[in-house]
Amino acid sequence: MFFQHVYDKSLAQGSYVVGCQATGEAIVIDAQRDIDVYLDIAKQNNLRITHITETHIHADFLCGSRELAAVTGATMYLSDEGGEDWQYQFSHKGLKDGDVINVGNLSLKVMHTPGHTPESISFLLTDHPATDSPVMAFTGDFVFVGDIGRPDLLEKAAGLIGTKEAGAKQMFQSLKKFAALPEYVQVWSAHGAGSACGKALGAVHSSTVGYEKIRNWAFQYGEDEKGFTDYLLADQPEPPKYFAMMKHLNKVNRPLLVAVPKHPKLSKEDFLDAYANGLKVIDARNKVDFAEGFIPGSLNIQSNNSFSTWAGWMLNYQEQFMLVCDDNQIEDLTRKLMRIGLDNIFGYITDVKDLGLDLQKADVISLDEFKTYIGKEDVQIVDVRGVTEYEAGHVAGADHVFVGTLNDNLNKISKDKQIVIHCQAGDRSAIAYSILAKNGFANVKNFSGGMKEWQANEGNTIGCNETSCTNA
Repeated sequence: MFFQHVYDKSLAQGSYVVGCQATGEAIVIDAQRDIDVYLDIAKQNNLRITHITETHIHADFLCGSRELAAVTGATMYLSDEGGEDWQYQFSHKGLKDGDVINVGNLSLKVMHTPGHTPESISFLLTDHPATDSPVMAFTGDFVFVGDIGRPDLLEKAAGLIGTKEAGAKQMFQSLKKFAALPEYVQVWSAHGAGSACGKALGAVHSSTVGYEKIRNWAFQYGEDEKGFTDYLLADQPEPPKYFAMMKHLNKVNRPLLVAVPKHPKLSKEDFLDAYANGLKVIDARNKVDFAEGFIPGSLNIQSNNSFSTWAGWMLNYQEQFMLVCDDNQIEDLTRKLMRIGLDNIFGYITDVKDLGLDLQKADVISLDEFKTYIGKEDVQIVDVRGVTEYEAGHVAGADHVFVGTLNDNLNKISKDKQIVIHCQAGDRSAIAYSILAKNGFANVKNFSGGMKEWQANEGNTIGCNETSCTNA
């Protein structure tokens, strides 16, 4: 048996190539959209991609199954579980609970595991030359290392009201199927730490059924379904805005992109013309360089592992946009954006200083200066972290506006007061600063050290709010 885990750090997303070396056949599970990685793996290992499958209709990335099928001619095997509203709307071979996909001398048995979504399935892999018992489980967003898939995404991200409670109950029953598997079976999921598809995903990529039964919180509730459901639905992170579009595009027919596109480096004239016509500018430089001089109206989304997630919060799927980045970054950023379907890149520039524009500077302040603003009536301190982070502890008197929804909540930011923003360590507050600057907020300061620096120096004052204090 051939096995390779392909992991995209930018979305904490895992996909898999599993092959039979005797016959040369291979299956790809939950492919990312830039499919050259799978073609290269197959070529290097004398394999032919003959089968393609997915664990469910994904919400957090644009699955590359159709691109891969178009290039290889492989058959797509997709879930037909979940009822009429949860069917893929393009040609595929349907899968039901108990069905088996044969890949050479390997087999993958389908196990319907609803909860995260109604159509979710897992695959039990058996390597028949070695054993007639399953050795691996590909669980998608069903069971992660240390966590399980959240059932509230359909409601929060896609607007399907009333689905989260039903999903939580389905998840409780599905976990009983998982717990009945042999404890030695390896567990390989679709996500790791950093994904918004759960709230406590582990950093280790693989586990076993036995280990999860001991360590995963979801298996500690016995028959207490209500306790399980209450915990599962509580304190889940905010789902990025783009999730709703992914849920749609992964279900319906859409244009295919079978190669990584190359985008032009724009001349000064081309950039300025597009800029004058209102094209959005995403500045992917690090926050320090951005603060020292940025194009008015540009948004600072740093070129790191969170780039695509924040781009998905800030961009829509109809508008063109331009990038500020180095020549050696453009391919990586293109890949990160195409993985969530953001293909409308007009081009990029590398230097903001030779455009003839009057650049703006960010007002970044130190911890000592930040302290001087706390408690003043003419100052509004805004914490732009997630709601669970804020509720776990925040600076006394700080208001909360999550950076992902800041554009929709600008009315909560005063134009009459001195605004001081912060997050955990400065990355999200850099985004927030650029959003506020773009929207005409001139009196803004950024405490870039954030709660990380505050907690390191102020200790147990972190949890103070209007009514109580909690130790950090």
